This record gives sequence, C-alpha cells and structure tokens, in this order.
Amino acid sequence: MSSVKIELRKDQVDKIRQIAKTFKNDPGELINVLHKCQGEFGYLPAEVQEVVADELKMSVAKVYGVVTFYSFFSMIPTGRYPISICTGTACYVRGAEKVLAEFKKQLNIEVGTSSPDGKFSLSCLRCVGACGLAPVVLVGDKTFGRVSPDGVKDILKEFEEM
Repeated sequence: MSSVKIELRKDQVDKIRQIAKTFKNDPGELINVLHKCQGEFGYLPAEVQEVVADELKMSVAKVYGVVTFYSFFSMIPTGRYPISICTGTACYVRGAEKVLAEFKKQLNIEVGTSSPDGKFSLSCLRCVGACGLAPVVLVGDKTFGRVSPDGVKDILKEFEEM
C-alpha cells in the first residue's frame, strides 16, 4: 500500500495543536489525541502523526506504533460509507470470504482502499460481537446480518442512492 504525501495547511496544524492542548499535551493521552484527530481528518496520515508526536514530545515511531497497532486507526482516507466485513471465526465459517470477494468485485477495490469517487472504502474486522447474525457487514454504523454474496448489490444500492 503506497502512501501519499500530503501538505497540511496552517489551520490543520493549528487544529492538531489545539486537540493536543485540550489533553494538556500529555503523552499518556496519545490514544485520545489520535482518536480526536482521526475524527477531524478522517484518517491519520504521517503528517498528522508528526505534529502529534511533536506536540506530545514523543517520537514519531511511538505514535506510528500506536496507530498501526490499533485497528480502529487508519492511515488511509476512508470512504464516506466505510464498509467493514467481519472475518471473525463465526463469520468466516459462514462465508464472509465470499461476501468480501463480492464487495471487492462490485466496487473494483481492494481491502484497505477507497473507491475513486471517495464514496466507499473496504476493510475487515475480527469480531463485531454479533456472531448469531454471521456473516456480518458494517456500513458506517449500520449493521447488516446474514449477508450473502447475492445481498451485496442491495447493500451497495442502498448507499449509492444517498
């Protein structure tokens, strides 16, 4: 996955600094600062991580380590409608892989990328705690249960009309 170099504007840098300041620039608040920054920017590119590291007086490597460790954080822009397919044991056994393959085919994108129009992005998660509904797909905060490959078109259609 290639990374795109972005240039942060002064107001964006100021926003990151403001977020860090609300947490008293405390290195122990790194996860909270990153969470707020991701809420603001939609993802955490290297340039945002660098400002966070500077503000919290820690190494960029430590910030990067936290961003890459927790699956909640993303270093790529997510689509307006992020699609997450659960690949936990119950979902996997009940065909999540085929559902994922169908999303990839319909959207013509890979896991970890977004559609060219920025509408959809695709990711996998380990477990959403709805094993009785396996296989489970999340689109934003909406949950779809017992999804079959045939149901993928209907899910996409629902969001394409928005």
